[in-house]
Amino acid sequence: MFQSFEVTARPEQGPPRLAALREVMAAEGLDGFLVPRADAHQGEYVAPRDERLGWLTGFTGSAGFCAVLRDVAGVFIDGRYRTQVKRQVAAVFSPVPWPEVGLAAWLTDHLAEGGVVGFDPWLHSAGQIEALRKALEGSAVTLRQSANLVDRIWEDQPGPPLGAVSVHPLEFAGESHDAKRTRLAEELRAAEHRSALITLPDSICWLLNIRGSDVPRNPVAHGFAVLHDDSSVDLFMAAEKLSEVRAHLGEAVRCHPPEALTAAVAALEGSVRVDRATVPFALAELLGDRAVFEGDPCALPKARKNAAEIEGAARAHLRDGAAVVELLAWLDAQPVGSVTETQVVTELEALRRRDNALQEISFETIAGTGPHGAIMHYRVTEETDRTLETGHLLVLDSGGQYLDGTTDITRTIPIGTPPPEACAAFTRVLQGMIAMSRLRWPVGLAGRDIEAIGRLPLWMAGQDFDHGLGHGVGAYLSVHEGPQRLARTSHVPLEPGMILSNEPGYYREGAFGIRIENLIVVREAPDLPGGDDHRRMLDWRTLTFAPIDRRLIVIAMLSGAERDWLNRYHAEVAEKIGPRLSPQAKTWLDEATAPL
Repeated sequence: MFQSFEVTARPEQGPPRLAALREVMAAEGLDGFLVPRADAHQGEYVAPRDERLGWLTGFTGSAGFCAVLRDVAGVFIDGRYRTQVKRQVAAVFSPVPWPEVGLAAWLTDHLAEGGVVGFDPWLHSAGQIEALRKALEGSAVTLRQSANLVDRIWEDQPGPPLGAVSVHPLEFAGESHDAKRTRLAEELRAAEHRSALITLPDSICWLLNIRGSDVPRNPVAHGFAVLHDDSSVDLFMAAEKLSEVRAHLGEAVRCHPPEALTAAVAALEGSVRVDRATVPFALAELLGDRAVFEGDPCALPKARKNAAEIEGAARAHLRDGAAVVELLAWLDAQPVGSVTETQVVTELEALRRRDNALQEISFETIAGTGPHGAIMHYRVTEETDRTLETGHLLVLDSGGQYLDGTTDITRTIPIGTPPPEACAAFTRVLQGMIAMSRLRWPVGLAGRDIEAIGRLPLWMAGQDFDHGLGHGVGAYLSVHEGPQRLARTSHVPLEPGMILSNEPGYYREGAFGIRIENLIVVREAPDLPGGDDHRRMLDWRTLTFAPIDRRLIVIAMLSGAERDWLNRYHAEVAEKIGPRLSPQAKTWLDEATAPL
């Protein structure tokens, strides 16, 4: 099994750990210390060594941070985790709704007489510290760089990950790393930048056509890289990881141990391109005036998937869709009340493992029934495992890391007879998902400009959900990939080749959750009769194929166009997935995709 169900953090562990941290803070003359969920590479996902936030507080969400003061400790979480955090942290920690409550305002409220707050300069980006310092101007609160105090008290902290790095074949990458380096170096020269400092593991792996295993569920390797304007690269990565890829990297990629990074950065000449949102404050400070904050040069090229990456993703989704349909057919055949959440996760993983191209799951499978479905990023454990009971909904959000693509799919399944209010909410979620799937839009629009399309049916009923409508997805890389998003905070224009999720949802705490998710890729939209000849438009190609449960749909709520879209989609599911199934699953699919 890739996924385990062991309990990784307990609320009762938090109070003694918090007390130990406060003792060290006092010894260092600090009134506070910031504990982010981050590592020195500033990616979204971290290795076990860097799970400091979870170790200290018990909160295991993928985003958030803790501000520890002498008499209060705030755990800052966004809308995705408001329910989860209540279950995971002890009473000594105070959940803080973020970003509604900003860190600077919270610090000044709780340190009204002033104080010194420490932070590890490797675990906060230059942009974060710059914004925090600006927000604290005029207050009596000051920030001070510090060694990491959590590391000082974490006695059994895991060591740095040393997973072997492998070559990502050209047939899947679609472009050699020589060509990528040359293309990006040309951009550096055009902007008169001598080099670019790259910190994100997935950017480095994309640039050099390599993959790693340093972060669970994500095929990335920890390291730093400097891309020079002559297209050469200095790669800072543990030598023991690189034995399989030395020949692939070639002479233009010079390998160095990680401890050589700071001296190398200090020695860089001329302007150095860095990303304010991801470069560690420690490195930005080292660069000083040489730093030019113009973003990660790999971010947009990585997001714009080439033809090989798109077709690889399409193939992976067909195989993955077959595994999901086998699971749905199996689940429907089980007597109500005989299956638990962990059994669903185990069965789905076993079905995915039949594919030799599967390397990992792309994240911990979310299988939440009843009230667990309202926890957006629920992770089932041995202690929380729950039986699927009649009247419940099951939110099943899962994906695989295949050599040719990364998948992410969510389906909501009724157990027995679903309650009417859940069916009405499900239909609104479906309407939003269909609306986004059908959308055409002018070139130049960003996620913030169109995201409301997927929320409108819920809004009209006075309902909403507290996560973005969609995130970017990598090509056998991170399942959450920037900079593109379908979110009101995303200013990045959508471009052909970008893969995103389309996943509206609805969550009623203590009762049920609903989410439907397909992956979609931006493409050039065909011209329409009567359309403007000069106006370039974009639309979506759907990558995910699995039935949407008709038992939860209030058909009378759907328009004719919505019914037509769903019937066409289900016809495609039957055509593309049916031939890949066992006879029993094929029979089930034929019924599940029958026209409305």
